[in-house]
Amino acid sequence: MDYRTISTIVTEKSLGQVALQAAMTISAQHEAHLDVLCLGIDQSQQGFYYAGASAMVVQDNLAQAREDALALESHVRQAITGHAYPWSTSALTAQMVALNGLIAHRTRFSDLVVMPRPYGEGRGHDAEALVEAALFEGRVPVMVMPDDAQYPTTVRNVVVAWNESPEALRAIRLALPLLKQADMVSIAVIDPPQHGPERSDPGGALSQMLARHDIRAEVSVLAKTMPRISDILNRHARDKDADLIVMGAYGHSRFRESILGGATRHMLEVAEVPILLAH
Repeated sequence: MDYRTISTIVTEKSLGQVALQAAMTISAQHEAHLDVLCLGIDQSQQGFYYAGASAMVVQDNLAQAREDALALESHVRQAITGHAYPWSTSALTAQMVALNGLIAHRTRFSDLVVMPRPYGEGRGHDAEALVEAALFEGRVPVMVMPDDAQYPTTVRNVVVAWNESPEALRAIRLALPLLKQADMVSIAVIDPPQHGPERSDPGGALSQMLARHDIRAEVSVLAKTMPRISDILNRHARDKDADLIVMGAYGHSRFRESILGGATRHMLEVAEVPILLAH
C-alpha cells in the first residue's frame, strides 16, 4: 500500500499555505498525484434577508465566492507549477449548507487529505466543517498541520496512540506508508485497563503486526498523570522528538452529522506536530 492521491483544500491563502506545502512534500515523497481544491465559500444566511432581496444577495455572494476561488487557484498554480509529480487544481464554490456533501464527494477517492488546524485565530466554523466532512463523510484519513509547522522531508519518529479502538486501528492501517518510512514508531498506551483484552501485554499484538510490515516499534505504557489524554500524548511526542502523531478521530452525532469529540478537538488545538486522524 502507498499513497497515490493526496488532496488538500485551500480557502484562504495564509491559512492554507502550511497545509499546501505539506501536501506538496508528501506528494513528492510518494510520487503521488496532488489534487488541490480551491474553495470559495458563501457564508451568508439567506434567512436574514427579506424575500425580494434573497435571490439578489445569493447571486452576488456566489459571484464573490467564485472570484475568491479563482484567485486561490491562480495562487496555488504558481506555487505548484514546475514540480515533477502530477497535480491538478479545481476552483469550486459552495454555500455552508452544502459544504459537507461537496467535500465528502470530492475527497472520498483520496488516500490522504492534508488540512490546516481548524481551530485558532481567524478561523470560522467552515474550517472545522471541512475536516469533519472529509473524516466522517468522506471516510478518508486527514492530516492536520499545526500553525507554522513544516512537514519533514524525512519522517524519523512517529507516535501512535493506541487504546484498542477500531478508530485507532484504522488510523494506524491508513498511516502504514508513513510508518514504513520512520526509523522508530512509539506505541503510546495510556493507563491501559486492568481487565482489558491486552492486560498482560498492552500494545504487544499491534507491535507484532507492525513488525510484520518491517516497521520497528516500541511500546510505551504511560500513566495518566495529567487530566487530559491529549496533554499526556503531546508530552510523550516531545519526549520522543516525534515528527508525526497518529490517532483515531472520535466524535458524536449532532443533527445527524458527526462532529469531533472534545478529546480530539483539544488534541488539534494543542498539538505541536502534524496529526494523522482517521475514523
